[in-house]
Amino acid sequence: MKVGLLDSLGARRGRYWAAFLKELGVEVVQPALPAAEALALGQASLPNEPVQVQLVLGRVLELGRVDAVLVPQTPAVASDAWGEALTDLLPRRLSGLPPLIAIPDGGEALVTAAAELGQRFTGNPGRVRLALERVKPLAAEKREEMPPLSRGSRVTVAVIGPRALLADPDLSGGLRMALDALGLYGVFSSDLPASQVAARGERLENAARAPAGEKELFGALKLLDGKSAVRGVLLASPARDAAHRSTLNRLASMTHKPALVIDVDAGQTGWPELEAFRDRVTLGAPARPAGPEAGA
Repeated sequence: MKVGLLDSLGARRGRYWAAFLKELGVEVVQPALPAAEALALGQASLPNEPVQVQLVLGRVLELGRVDAVLVPQTPAVASDAWGEALTDLLPRRLSGLPPLIAIPDGGEALVTAAAELGQRFTGNPGRVRLALERVKPLAAEKREEMPPLSRGSRVTVAVIGPRALLADPDLSGGLRMALDALGLYGVFSSDLPASQVAARGERLENAARAPAGEKELFGALKLLDGKSAVRGVLLASPARDAAHRSTLNRLASMTHKPALVIDVDAGQTGWPELEAFRDRVTLGAPARPAGPEAGA
């Protein structure tokens, strides 16, 4: 059996899944194309969809003939069809894809999902138990630490966005370089301790009914917004992702610090509005949320 394993969507448990599959005797195939080439494949079929979806599709197409592809799960926000059911929607939009299997990217569900997947692939409970035992150290959660909130003489800004965007260097690399060029130090929400983010996410109004992705973004905002070192808030939405853009626009109204909502596309390196944002956070100008509505 040959199974593809994606490293897109900010995946954190690639080593665990690769080791587990190898212990099962499954041939593991991972993407190798440069991100630009994989994106071009995805964009050719889904030109108007969110950039992270295009990248996932390109990676799947790149793998060619495989028996299945494991795709990391991502928490959805409101009205987020792709976040809720990416592995179901992609085969509906494009015929001929191999079976896509959503896998948890950590947490308590990780081992349970691995056990079910191992049984599905091998039908051998003994082999699955042995494989789980051998990769058990890789399932342990790493020690969580807050990233530094200051760096040299740079002005610190919080960068809030979905992990699928910010934790993927192929998608967020241009934004990191742009902030650096402007003398800003960005503390990215994807680098925050997950447990602290989750705890603050539960403070969201109607948290019990709120989508997991919204609680995660809200928790990250609240974790950084109260830090005195953080002078402004940059909210980054994947390009062509209306659901995340809407959620981040709402979050921008929940901070009293200078805030700006931007779209981030693959390969993008410049955002003209960032210079004005830099001036606001460095000069202490009055803060107001800046999204589509702000300029209306």
